[in-house]
Amino acid sequence: MDRPDKYAKVKEAIQEIYHQHKGRYGHRNIKKELDKKGFSHDPKTVLKLMNQMGIKCQVRMKKYKSYRGNIGKVAPNVLNRDFQANK
Repeated sequence: MDRPDKYAKVKEAIQEIYHQHKGRYGHRNIKKELDKKGFSHDPKTVLKLMNQMGIKCQVRMKKYKSYRGNIGKVAPNVLNRDFQANK
């Protein structure tokens, strides 16, 4: 418990990257930026450190919605056709 934090420099770099990009970067993008700065850590380690610091990405993914409502217009029944079969 008396040991110094071995991730102190990485935490500072994560904090700097996070604030530089205004909270839009999650652990994947922060991992890529850390690689550019010379830190090589697993993405799960970066995620763990971010959770310890209370940092998370502010941008949420949008859910896919396939419903578009009524598209186009229905043709008028000009021929007055009966669309019911008797047999």
